[in-house]
Amino acid sequence: MRNLLKTAAFFLLISAGLNTTAQTRKAVFIIADGIPADVIEKLNTPNLKLIAKQGTYLRAHVGGEKGGYSQTPTISANGYNSLLTATWVNKHNVWGNDIKAPNYNYWNIFRMFKNSYPNKKTAVFSSWTDNRTKLIGDRLSAAGNIHPDFAYDGYELDTVKFPHDKAGNYMHLIDEQVAAAAADCIKDKAPDLSWVYLEYTDDMGHKYGDSPQYYDAIEKMDAQVGKIWAAIQYRKQHFKEDWLIFITTDHGRDEATGKNHGGQSTRQRSTWMVTSYRPLNNYAKFYTPGIVDITPSINSFLNVKVPEAQQREMDGISLIGPLSVAEPAANYVQGLLDITWKALDPKGSVKVWVAADNTFKEGKADDYKLLATVPVTNEHVLVDVKNMPSKFYKIVIEGLNNTANRWVVLDEKK
Repeated sequence: MRNLLKTAAFFLLISAGLNTTAQTRKAVFIIADGIPADVIEKLNTPNLKLIAKQGTYLRAHVGGEKGGYSQTPTISANGYNSLLTATWVNKHNVWGNDIKAPNYNYWNIFRMFKNSYPNKKTAVFSSWTDNRTKLIGDRLSAAGNIHPDFAYDGYELDTVKFPHDKAGNYMHLIDEQVAAAAADCIKDKAPDLSWVYLEYTDDMGHKYGDSPQYYDAIEKMDAQVGKIWAAIQYRKQHFKEDWLIFITTDHGRDEATGKNHGGQSTRQRSTWMVTSYRPLNNYAKFYTPGIVDITPSINSFLNVKVPEAQQREMDGISLIGPLSVAEPAANYVQGLLDITWKALDPKGSVKVWVAADNTFKEGKADDYKLLATVPVTNEHVLVDVKNMPSKFYKIVIEGLNNTANRWVVLDEKK
């Protein structure tokens, strides 16, 4: 009998082990175009609120550093690419919706993901084909020859199925198609990383400004998010999968009418994030995140290993997982760099690397020199760069858990 009990216990342990197999992690991010935080917070958005109740709602920002070298126009494609690359416009080089010359040396989230997991699946659901062809750089050698495994877009070109009416209702119908395609694909095929783009809200903002029509468009967007969220819940219930979702916007609107954007006013820079993840880290707790922080957060969740050269360029900081440093700053003073940061974890030291040029933007390696190693809790260091005379410096602060970067620009041509 004792032996039988031991055998039974053994098989119970094996069974328990099988039942606790690690879940496959998957992620979705949604950009709902052109909605400032004050608007999303006052409207009836039950699906966003449901996701935020499980996870977190955060006010956020776009536009880079106002008045600084990374100041970024609050325009749609600029915002999308700031999310995709975790960099501001001074790096990714998308200055407008024409997307003239994106700098693919700064990898986007799909390239990072495929570099780490070449056999996993990606998807794009969008009214705007340029999101795939120009921003992601579908099949372009300069962008790494990556290709979304599932692509549902180009609907804005189908004027037979979606005739372009003056009221702009066709764009709502296109967003309905985009959301339905995303929900169906997620439910049936479960791509590992997906981007959903919804445009109608921005169209109504431009046409009517702060108005019942604009608010109605946002509530319709919330219902579309609900369809995608329901598909995710189906996957979680029927498969061993752990899903992360981020919903955000690419820019706010002007204070006077709500019709315009592109500048640096508080409301044009004011955005938001909803995520299913909880708890976020101390950076999310104490600072206002930017759109550039979403890709590092997804990378943390999906355990994407980003090459060091790319990691050093990313302006975003993960909202998920342990961090060492945030809020980097630097000032040039008579041949010295006065460098500061905020320590988010007291453990360990930081290494301070400095390069005196920016050959990375040309696809070459930067010549970083290690100029200091100090306890992270110091939160500052003064380094001598008299032997590195330049009008431009790139600074990387490398902690145990993450890195942060900063430029010092003495020559505006950089």
